[in-house]
Amino acid sequence: MRALLLITFAALRLGAQGVSVGVDGAQNQGASLAAAGQFVALAFAATAAGGTDVYFAASLDGGASFRAPVRVNATPGDARMSGEQPPRLALVARRGGLPDVVIVWSTKAPEGTRLLFARSRDGGRSFGASALVPGSDGAGNRGWESITVDAAGKVGVLWLDHRESAKSKAMSAAMPEMKHDPTAQAESSKLYFASLDDAQPRVITGGVCYCCKTSLVTAADGSIYGAWRHVYPGSQRDIALTVSRDGGRTFSPPAKVSDDHWQFDGCPENGPALAVDHEGRVHVAWPTPADGKTGSPLALFHAMSKDGKTFTPRVRVPNKGPASHVQMAFGADGALTLVWDEITTAGRKIRAARAQADAAGNVRFSELTALDTEPGTYPVIAATPSGMVVAWVKPEGAASVIAVRRIAP
Repeated sequence: MRALLLITFAALRLGAQGVSVGVDGAQNQGASLAAAGQFVALAFAATAAGGTDVYFAASLDGGASFRAPVRVNATPGDARMSGEQPPRLALVARRGGLPDVVIVWSTKAPEGTRLLFARSRDGGRSFGASALVPGSDGAGNRGWESITVDAAGKVGVLWLDHRESAKSKAMSAAMPEMKHDPTAQAESSKLYFASLDDAQPRVITGGVCYCCKTSLVTAADGSIYGAWRHVYPGSQRDIALTVSRDGGRTFSPPAKVSDDHWQFDGCPENGPALAVDHEGRVHVAWPTPADGKTGSPLALFHAMSKDGKTFTPRVRVPNKGPASHVQMAFGADGALTLVWDEITTAGRKIRAARAQADAAGNVRFSELTALDTEPGTYPVIAATPSGMVVAWVKPEGAASVIAVRRIAP
C-alpha cells in the first residue's frame, strides 16, 4: 500500500503565507516549478522504503493551496534522483483549458540510467504511460536534465550523457598506466538534446562537467538556449552556453559565459540557471569561487547576452555566506528574481534577490529578506500574476517536505 499523502496549510507548518507538500514519512526532495497564470505545477521526488517515486501536485490559486499529489512514474520505486537531477516539468498550453503537464525524470536501466517522461492531459490529475526520452537508452549514466517548451508546444530535453565515458573507464581499467587528464577525460561526457517528438537526439558537445545540472529555456522568438558547466583546458570548470535558432535542429558552438579561472578536478554539483527577458536577452546565473580558488567559498554571479555569443562582465549577486543551487525567473513587472541556498551558522537557509536591467544591460541587485529565516536547500521559482512562487526542500525531523511560499510580485 502506498504511503499516505500529506498536504497541510501554513497554520501548521510555514505560517499564513505558505504550504507544504509531500508524502508522509518520506524524504521529499527535488522540487521543480512551472506556472501558467494562476496554475502552478509542482513536481518532486519522494524516497521511502519502497524506493523513489515522482509526484505531481497542482495549484489553481497561484500557489496558495495545492491538490493532493499524484504519482507520475508507472513503475513504483524505479525513479532515480539527486539534488542536481530532480524531475523536471514543462507546461504545454491548451486552448480553453488547463495546460498539459510533461515531466521528465531519471530512472534505473540495465546498464546505468535512462530518461523517461509522462504527460497529463487533464491538468495533472492523472498521467499517461511512462515513455523513453528519445535516444536516452544507451549504456552508462545520464541525467542532470532540463526541459523547455516552444510556442508550438514542442517539448525539448537537454541532458548530460556518459555512454562514452563508460567505455573510457573500461579502457582505463585495462590500461592503468595511462596518465589521468581531467580535460581529456571530460571529452567523453556529452551534452545531448532531443525533442520528445523525434526519434534521435543531437550531440551538442563533449567536455561537460560530469554531474552539474543543465539549464534550458526558449525565448519568445523561438530561440532555444542551453547552459551547463564545461571543462576547459587546465580542468577549469566554467559555464558555457549554446543557442539554436532552428527549433533545436542545430546548435551553436559553446560560448564561455565568464572566465572564472576555477581549476577544480571534480564536480561542483552546482549548475547554472537561465532566464530570458522581454527584450529577448538571455540571463545566466551561476556559483563559483569569487577568486577562482578551490578552497574559497562559492559566490553567485550574473551575466547577460544579447546574441548568445558575447556576455556582459559578470556581476556579483549579494550573497552573505557560501551560496549554491541558484534558480531565477522574470516576474510580471519585468524584474528578475533569484533564489538560492546559503550556508549559515544555523545550517542552510533560503535566500533571494531581485535584479533590474536597464536599456544598456546594466544590472542592479537588491536583497529580498522574505525567505532569509527559512531552512532548506535547492529552491526553485516560478512567476504568477499574484507574485513569485518559491519552493524548496525543507527538513522536518528525520524526513523532509517541499515548502512552497508566495513572495511579493
